[in-house]
Amino acid sequence: MNDVFELADGLGPAKIIHVYEPSADLKAILVVDNVAKGPAIGGVRMAEDVSTEECFRLARAMTLKNAAAGLPYGGGKIVLYGDPRIPKWEKEHMLRALASSLRNVEEYIFAPDMGTDEECMAWIRDEIGRAVGLPREIGGIPLDEIGATGWGLSNAADVALRYCDFELEGAKVAIQGFGAVGKHTARYLQSKGAIITAVADSRGAIHNPDGLDIDELTALKAQGEKVSAYKNANPIESDAILDVECDIWIPAARPDVIHADNAGRVKAKLIIQGANIPVTHEAEKQLAERGVLCVPDFIANAGGVICAAMEYAGSTQKAVFEAIEEKVRRNTEIVLDTAKQQQILPRQAAVELATDRVRKAMHYRQYSLFSRAPRFI
Repeated sequence: MNDVFELADGLGPAKIIHVYEPSADLKAILVVDNVAKGPAIGGVRMAEDVSTEECFRLARAMTLKNAAAGLPYGGGKIVLYGDPRIPKWEKEHMLRALASSLRNVEEYIFAPDMGTDEECMAWIRDEIGRAVGLPREIGGIPLDEIGATGWGLSNAADVALRYCDFELEGAKVAIQGFGAVGKHTARYLQSKGAIITAVADSRGAIHNPDGLDIDELTALKAQGEKVSAYKNANPIESDAILDVECDIWIPAARPDVIHADNAGRVKAKLIIQGANIPVTHEAEKQLAERGVLCVPDFIANAGGVICAAMEYAGSTQKAVFEAIEEKVRRNTEIVLDTAKQQQILPRQAAVELATDRVRKAMHYRQYSLFSRAPRFI
């Protein structure tokens, strides 16, 4: 608990709730970080090694992401302890119990994240009526199915290349994480002329400097195979994707995959952050000193939450894609222009942009009551 108090600041967190329900083998944490702009939207992340601190950092990333994207929502996150590959009935029981336990926390709206999907959100909606990222059959715009986050990442890459010395046509791309975000990012970038040369999942990685067949890889993953089942590439260890020579490197998996001890291994010119908090601050400084440009996570990967927010407001898929393109491109340009002009890291420029918007919202709503320190329940 003390670690979280040390991380607390003038923005939040407003509320931290620990959930425990033995009958459902349920252990989870909800962090509602800041709701000055509106109720918090944030994903439910399921993994065996999550923590309160990670949940806090992810919730803060959502506060900044929603603010930067100009959405009328605050930031929050749930981490759910468990293996996301458990039997479906068991997972459903756990998520329904989670939703029921948090039924009265109306300032938080459930969304999918790593380890959960549209079907999980359908269960939660059935329990409490408060979820986004729903299946199409019940009025949702399934953000993972359509690749909303990947679409945003491809647009961030387009803009970022104005600040680099190479073009997207023929650029070599390595993607860590070939799930809902990674596979669509690969597809969109490939359609714009990039060559996807390496991908990794939790069970291995592959590399072919001449390029990979993304359609074939996607089909293999849909069958439950690991990426190393793909034949026309060299299998490598998952971690070895850090060492692949490429133009663009995209982390689309877990937090802190690039840190001070391994940042020197990255052999790319541009990093587009597809996951949340995938690069530590110290690593970003090291990369900048080497001339590697990093587009921060909550600027580049905002496509998913933009889609979720617009679904909640009853929008259409066509409008969603247009909004993601407009918002992500504009914010990427603002951040990179500011970083270049002021000679600061892109992350600093991004945090200042988003924080200013949150503080203005707090002022309008006299929100200081909730910003002193976290409340533990």
